[in-house]
Order: sequence, then structure tokens, then C-alpha cells
Amino acid sequence: MVYQYIAYNEKGDVVRGKLPAADEEAATDLLGYAGYQAISLRPYVPFLNVEKLSRSLFRVKPAEIILMYRQMAMLLESGIDIVASLELLQEQSVNRALKRVLGEVISDLRGGNQLSRALDKHPQVFPPIYCRLLSVGEQSGDLETVLKHVADYMEKETTAAKETKSALMLPVITSVITVVVIALLVTFILPSFGSLYNSLGVDLPPMAQLLIDFANKIQIYWMYIMLGGLTVVGLTYIYIKTPGGRYQWDKLILRLPLVGRVSHLSELARYCRSMSLLVRSGLPLTEVMPLLVQSGRNQALTKALIGVQQDMIKGEGLSRPMAKNKLFLPMMVQMVRVGEETGNLDATLLSVARSYEVEAEDKTRSFIALIQPVMTLIIGGVIGLIALSLTSAMYSLYGEGF
Repeated sequence: MVYQYIAYNEKGDVVRGKLPAADEEAATDLLGYAGYQAISLRPYVPFLNVEKLSRSLFRVKPAEIILMYRQMAMLLESGIDIVASLELLQEQSVNRALKRVLGEVISDLRGGNQLSRALDKHPQVFPPIYCRLLSVGEQSGDLETVLKHVADYMEKETTAAKETKSALMLPVITSVITVVVIALLVTFILPSFGSLYNSLGVDLPPMAQLLIDFANKIQIYWMYIMLGGLTVVGLTYIYIKTPGGRYQWDKLILRLPLVGRVSHLSELARYCRSMSLLVRSGLPLTEVMPLLVQSGRNQALTKALIGVQQDMIKGEGLSRPMAKNKLFLPMMVQMVRVGEETGNLDATLLSVARSYEVEAEDKTRSFIALIQPVMTLIIGGVIGLIALSLTSAMYSLYGEGF
């Protein structure tokens, strides 16, 4: 990694520059050896980050990491050492990004680092929560079993996300078709009839005239409407990318009807399953909570977890701080309380995760069953309104002797 620094030299002058180093501590040591006293030291981010662009173009899919963990567990069980196992996995990998990452991991292992620490340097590929579990497996000498558990957990999480995404694709497609049909009717059909009736000099009924005037306005100002829409979408996207905007967006998602409930249940189920896996591996809650916060996807729930973590450090336990925030649903709070009292927290959390996953699937199916007739009614209503208006206009033509 390349670091950008601002430092004092031996003469007291301020100097700036860049230097490659393994980490921030190594960069500080190198500056000290050169006679510099660091004022500011941070990773150098070029205007056009080729490495970041390459990672976005050649992403490592979760399925590839799951397969890698399973194969690595099998190789370790057969007696092959970690470095040789990773070399085999690197050789057979067809993903360029994964090949590059595995090469760096192998170099770190040969430099004396542990597997978990080497993987932790690539959080975009290997999430920190899994690296911490692998660290526990290294300490207990049961790395093969932990690799299998992590692969199983990732597979369940990936499958759940894929099923939800597939289930929501049909409503999205239906919504797009609805918008396209309405846009075609308003943009092309209505103006054509409007031109015809205007050429005949007919006084149209109020509803027909209103619709035709609306279609004509859209035809005239369509470019401004499109630019305005793109501007709104762009500004919204930029706002969501800010910390405050992301928090407000995630908070809004949780409040949406049907979709918000599914998102809420899915995120809580993921938290419960992750916490169960971490607690079962022997990690204390003081280490579990920061990992959950770090792996959070919804900023509103992440903020709630931070509040729970702070109260837990004060000695209030886990269930009592959760009960203070409505984002943690009653069943989850009650089961966590039972788990704390019985010393069986991992099992109760796993039960909550399964229950919420089932409920999320049911809510998703209900949403799909509801969205299709709603979209059909919307399309039918718009087409019916247009047809009724045009029909009434035709009757006006007949009434005037055409």
C-alpha cells in the first residue's frame, strides 16, 4: 500500500511525499528511519484508482468464496498445509480478482502472518466477521470445522438473499411494464386523437380534453420533464451516499409497507444467525457486538446496535438495551432474555433467525400476490379512462353531425 505523508525533517522544514509500506505502523517506522517526524499519514488514493476500478469490474462472488472455504477445509483434512492448499485453489480459480487476492494472501502467509489476519486485509472479499471466526478456529486448532461452518452460514445467507431478489423481480418487471404502457398511451395515442379532433373542430367533453391537453404538455416539455427527473434521481443518489442520507434512506425503507417489514425481518434474521454463530464459537459479547455493527447493511439498525453495545458495556446485559429500541422486535428481545437466563443464547438466537426467515418468505409471497393484481388494476384503470374519454369524444362527433 502507498501512504501519503506530511512530516518535519531534521531541519524543521515541512516535507510532503508518498512511500510504499505494508501498513501504517511500517510507514511510520520508515519515516523515522529517514529522520522524519510524521504530522499526517494516510493511504494515498489517486484520482483514478485503477485497482478499485478493477475490483468493481471483476468482483468475487460469494459462491466462489463458499466453494473456496469448502475446498480448503477438504484439503486441510487430507493433510495438505495452508499455503499449498491456497496455491492449489489459486491455480484452479478462473476469477482474476480472486487469483490476485489469493496471491497476496499466500505472500502474507509466507511472511509469517496467520490465515485470518491475511484474509482480513481484503474486507471486500472476506468480511471481517468471518475472519474473526477463522481466528478462533486457528486458536482452537479446529480450522477445518470452522471453515465448514462459515461456508454453511454464507450459503444460507446467500440463498436467502437470492430467493428474496428473485421473488421481487416479477413485481419490478410488472411495474416497469405498467409505466411503459401508460407512457406510450399518454405520449402517442392521446396526442394522435387530439390532433384528429382538433382538425374536425369538435368541442370535446371535459375529461377527454383534460387528458389530451395533459398529453400535449408532456409531448412539448418531455425533455424538461426527463431532465428534471434525472436531476432529482441524481441528487437523491448523491444524498443517499452521505452518512446522514444513507441513515434516512435506510430508516425510510424500514417504514415502507410490506417491503419494509420484509427488509426488517431479513436484517434481524441475519443479525441473529451471525450472533449465534459467533457466540457458539466461544467469542464474548464484547467482541461479537463490534463485528455485528461492522457487518451491518441498514444504518438505522446499525445505529440501534451501537446503542445496545454501549449499554451492554455499562453492564445492562443484552436484552434490556434491546427492549429500549422498537427496531428490535418483541420476540427477539424475549428470546434473547431467555437465552441470557438459561446460558443458551446461541440456540435461542438461531431459533429467532429461523422464525424471522420463514416470516420474511411468507411476507414476500404475500407482497408478490398483492402487487400483480394492483398493477393490473392500475393499467386497466388508465386504459379504461382513456377509452371512456375517447368514446365520449366520438359520441360528441356523432352528436354534431359528423
